[in-house]
Amino acid sequence: MSTELHEPPPEALEDAEAAAAEAARVAAPEIIAGSLGEYAGIWLKRVRSGESGALPVVIGLVAIVVYFQVRNSLFLSAGNLVNLMVQGAPFIIFGMAEVFVLLLGEIDLSVGFNAANGAVIMAWLAFTVPWWAAILAGLAFTAAVGALWGILITRLRLPSFVVTLAGLLGLQGVMISLVARSGRGPGGSIPISSTIINDLANGNLSPMAGWVVMIVLVVLFGASMILRDRQRRGSGLVAPPASITALKIAVMAAAGVVVVLIGNTNRGVMVPLRGVPWVVLIVLGLLAMWTALLSRTRFGRYVYAIGGNAEAARRAGVNLGMVRTLAFILCGLTAGVAGIIYSSRLGSISTDIDGGELVLFAVASAVIGGTALFGGRGKMLHALLGGLVVAVIYNGLGLLGLSSAATYIVTALVLLGAVIVDTLARRGRAAQ
Repeated sequence: MSTELHEPPPEALEDAEAAAAEAARVAAPEIIAGSLGEYAGIWLKRVRSGESGALPVVIGLVAIVVYFQVRNSLFLSAGNLVNLMVQGAPFIIFGMAEVFVLLLGEIDLSVGFNAANGAVIMAWLAFTVPWWAAILAGLAFTAAVGALWGILITRLRLPSFVVTLAGLLGLQGVMISLVARSGRGPGGSIPISSTIINDLANGNLSPMAGWVVMIVLVVLFGASMILRDRQRRGSGLVAPPASITALKIAVMAAAGVVVVLIGNTNRGVMVPLRGVPWVVLIVLGLLAMWTALLSRTRFGRYVYAIGGNAEAARRAGVNLGMVRTLAFILCGLTAGVAGIIYSSRLGSISTDIDGGELVLFAVASAVIGGTALFGGRGKMLHALLGGLVVAVIYNGLGLLGLSSAATYIVTALVLLGAVIVDTLARRGRAAQ
């Protein structure tokens, strides 16, 4: 029996090389494509192969918006859209918090009550210390809680579901105790005494400041993309065609113009009320910061590597415990921001806050937007899109006069639909 190794025929090698090149093109169209038209063709192939990305949630969001506008013409009014931005901010930020741990295949069920405790500490201290010190103290608490969960999960190898479920119950008790001991406000609540903290969710930029901030953000976004492309080309790496970069900058600019026009429309009744809400800048700032952290740092690459294959990442020298602990710290920190925004919008923090409901909306926002439940795939942009879907449902059903029961049912159906689409897409990719 011959044991000689025979080289494959040239035709087979050519076919394999062509298949590999096509796979690379489909996997990274904006890098491999030579023109905008070629990029569009590769993107369509990705969609047909099951790599639809955020397309389903965008289509679903448009459909939901059209439905509510048909049912109630006030839905797309400037006043309601600005209200929608403010309402959606906590959902989006909670979703961002959950993305950090979902990418690892973990979950944090305590983010709702962790955020509530951070808001209680902030509101309590705001009576005696400067507003910024109160905020830092609240965020330090929520980050410390995240660190505790990370240590318990990594050092003792406990399941994150059980650890953070216990945290949900325990932190609810801590919150009730803190509010009772504060001696501030009526009954089980603490009012937000700082005007600046209240303005985080309820304040607005001046109309002129809105335009200035929008132009600055677009210029910074465009400059960062152009500089990144030049650096890649200077290092001998491939970079997207200039037309694709220009299109992304144009889309960013168009979105900014729309937001500013909506915010600057007078939505007051007795007195004029104009301006983009401050909370929009907070959401965009977190989105940019956390997106850069996950996409352009070693920590971000490690997070995706662990979520994709933890054992392979360990063998490659990745410190799994450290990365997981940092992810839970960032989850707690981001949840703390959400809690501060939530209490700012209400003007107080009370024991009536439902942390269990908030964590469900957090997971729903991340998953509806496209983040995988089992790790390895997701972006902060997914939390933004999913949070908008949740906020639109919440807002639209309220305009139609339907009860909160309808909100829960519809959100559950949308979440179930998102999971079904993701599962079918993964099966389709695995079958290819």
